[in-house]
Amino acid sequence: MHILLIHQAFVALNEPGGTRHHELSRYFADHGHQVTIITSPISYLTGKPRREKIHWVEKQIDGKQITILRAYAYPSLHRSFAYRVINFFSFMVSSFLIGLQVKKVDLVWGTSPPIFQGLTAWALARLKHIPFLFEVRDLWPAFAVAVGVLRQPILIRLSEWLEKFLYQHADQVVVNSPGFIQHVQSRGAHSVELVPNGTDTMMINPSVDGDAFRHAHGLENKFIALYAGAHGLSNDLEVVLDAASKLLPRKDINIVLLGDGKDKPALQARASHDGLDNISFLPPIPKVEMPAALAAANACIAILKPLELYKTTYPNKVFDYMAAGKPVILAIDGVIREMIENAGAGIPVPPGNPDALANAILSLANDPELAHQIGKLAREYVEIHFDRESLASKFNDVLVRLVS
Repeated sequence: MHILLIHQAFVALNEPGGTRHHELSRYFADHGHQVTIITSPISYLTGKPRREKIHWVEKQIDGKQITILRAYAYPSLHRSFAYRVINFFSFMVSSFLIGLQVKKVDLVWGTSPPIFQGLTAWALARLKHIPFLFEVRDLWPAFAVAVGVLRQPILIRLSEWLEKFLYQHADQVVVNSPGFIQHVQSRGAHSVELVPNGTDTMMINPSVDGDAFRHAHGLENKFIALYAGAHGLSNDLEVVLDAASKLLPRKDINIVLLGDGKDKPALQARASHDGLDNISFLPPIPKVEMPAALAAANACIAILKPLELYKTTYPNKVFDYMAAGKPVILAIDGVIREMIENAGAGIPVPPGNPDALANAILSLANDPELAHQIGKLAREYVEIHFDRESLASKFNDVLVRLVS
């Protein structure tokens, strides 16, 4: 089978960010499929081009079965929303034209967000007379409206129309969180499969040594509470800074914010202004280096703004934390909290509450044995329920069934 994936925010394993699609593609390739990925040359995490010059298309080969085509996109991701829309539409056009040239395709796989590329995937599938699979990773535009990024009524109506169109015209919809199922079905999706986010439990595991990471960043003899991921509007990292201010008397505790995003400069400026010397801002690292960073941590933080819609999410970082055998301090309600509570894998706290977040960090710093036992439960649960290979096998079954 030849699979064509249209994914503007695709991240390879040697890059920072979520690598779900590269891991899935490698699994599919290992099981005899050919995968062509059309993506952007601009990092979705940093908003910066991967190279100095942006070409119309740049070809990369990953083994014998995976081809990555980086299609032109206007470099404006971390500017205003209007510029971001230009970026999305420029990729939509370039990926469509380049996709037309990809031959002997059996299935087109679109993914959202950004939702606009879903229209490209649908159009290519129909022109090639092959099935169209639409994967929903976030509820867009609902999330964008809830967080205040998308405000113009006409753009909201157009985006909601496009969302329904894609759900209704997809031959198969795949969601990565159980919280998304009702939403997509109520908007017309007729065939929905859940393939949740998970993690590579072979790559990320408790046996990895984190001492070198600690030494490199001057974190020896510290209790490290690690946040790894985007520094954006949805991530509510101001609350983490508020918690850090409450923890200043504890010189043995350090909060590490690992990653990048539009809000990072403002967060750094505030931490400096407030004298928060117990926070370390570290640059993003490729996924292949993430096991060492996670190994260095004593606990890990997952946080989103206290919005009703965010109760539907299954953040990928949570599963990486669990695979590393770390207790999860979870400032997110909803389905992910239910999972953490069922697993005994962490300490849930109310979103938007810095006192509760600080107290959770303190409770684990004061009781290393508790932290160890929670981390052990987390690892055991993720091995059984969220191992990437077993989830990739389920996704592969969906693809094979759709094509046959």
